[in-house]
Amino acid sequence: MEHREALTAAKAAIIPASAGRSGTAVGGSSAVAFRDLAPGMVGMALVGGSVTVSRALVDAPLFTVQAVRYAAAALLLLVLARAAGVPLSRPRGREWLWLAGVAATGLVLFNVAVVRGVAHAEPAVIAVAVASVPILLGVIGPFLEGRRPSRRVLLAAPVVVAGAVLVEGTGRTDAAGVAWAGLALGCEAGFTLLAVPVLRRHGPWGVSVHAVWMGAVMLAVLAVSVERPADVAALGAEQWAAVAYLTVLVTAVAFLLWYRTVAVVGSGRAGLLTGIAPLAAAGAGAVAGGGVPGPAVWLGLAVVVVGLATGLRPPRRPLPRQEPEPPSGGAGPA
Repeated sequence: MEHREALTAAKAAIIPASAGRSGTAVGGSSAVAFRDLAPGMVGMALVGGSVTVSRALVDAPLFTVQAVRYAAAALLLLVLARAAGVPLSRPRGREWLWLAGVAATGLVLFNVAVVRGVAHAEPAVIAVAVASVPILLGVIGPFLEGRRPSRRVLLAAPVVVAGAVLVEGTGRTDAAGVAWAGLALGCEAGFTLLAVPVLRRHGPWGVSVHAVWMGAVMLAVLAVSVERPADVAALGAEQWAAVAYLTVLVTAVAFLLWYRTVAVVGSGRAGLLTGIAPLAAAGAGAVAGGGVPGPAVWLGLAVVVVGLATGLRPPRRPLPRQEPEPPSGGAGPA
């Protein structure tokens, strides 16, 4: 029932952006309404909350489980797009490369970087690296969209990153761990930046569908090459429930919500919303029995809120110029 309600809400939020995608410039408006930010905020909250859920899959075959997840999500997205009456266009020319890049970085290499990275570094190191993505999106994203970076976003991005670091904490690592953390950061940024050139024609639905099915194919190849796919038969009910959650809410729903926000407000502003993910992770951990967050987490929450308020508030509108009144009793126009 919860999945059905979430999907209904996602469809309602995304259809307006998809219907007019051919004539809408990515991030073309300077004014940002809360209704445009809300989908991305919900998407990041779902992603952050998935950290707790993903712990059930620590002992599962990584590539095989991820291939199943993305294959199921691709089918779900196709069914939803057809039910919503959203047309899907076939990629052409260089669009294949952009979409394959989204799949390779955001869906495949990111998972590899996280798994390999935690073998050399504490999880907080990887989390802090990924939390730095607003800076990359704020600097690079506007150039891909054909405009200059926003000074307000550039000032707010380090604040959001600092808040996320307070929430996640820091950890010990070696040189290899730093390298894997850097790769994870680049892949997280690539998931958004590589989608910018194709969002205009394909919209959130098209980018999500094509990136997900391409990622499923790549992960299936890796699963056959380095794992035993038959091992998924040994997964228990709790693990399959985690796969279902990741498939429906974190992939199908969150991807659509995120790309809708990127298409409407631009990648720079949307990047600030990634600061919500570590907050959601901390909250989900507390609900799951991890205890009440400490003072650093609450301070980090406050810092993230300040950063979001700084970077997302609308610019001040200049006061209208007032024409001088003609002198009383003077000669007026005939």
